[in-house]
Amino acid sequence: MLAALTLATGVAALLLAAWCGWAAYRDQPTKDWHFIGMAVVTLLVLVQLVIGIVQLARGEKPEQGTTIFVAYLLGAFVCVPVAGFMSLAERTRWGSVTVAAGGVVLAVLEVRLYDIWGG
Repeated sequence: MLAALTLATGVAALLLAAWCGWAAYRDQPTKDWHFIGMAVVTLLVLVQLVIGIVQLARGEKPEQGTTIFVAYLLGAFVCVPVAGFMSLAERTRWGSVTVAAGGVVLAVLEVRLYDIWGG
């Protein structure tokens, strides 16, 4: 795995969490700008997913096992979009809280992915 991409994705996820947390603090639901931020973070995770699958296809192996690595990759990929869809259903400050929580969860998943790969 690319450590720089993992770091960038984790930092972007934390920035999204802080941004949506600030919106929740100000009693605001998620806005269009938040969804653009979610799209950027999701794009980073998609790039990471593709790179991870390509590395596995080339024969590289994660230190802690391929199955758990793929499971974490897929979990990271769906984390922010699921939080975004849930925030659409809850058009109050709690929608912003949901996305903020999704960003924090994604950052933790990124740390774990780095650890699984053998970082």
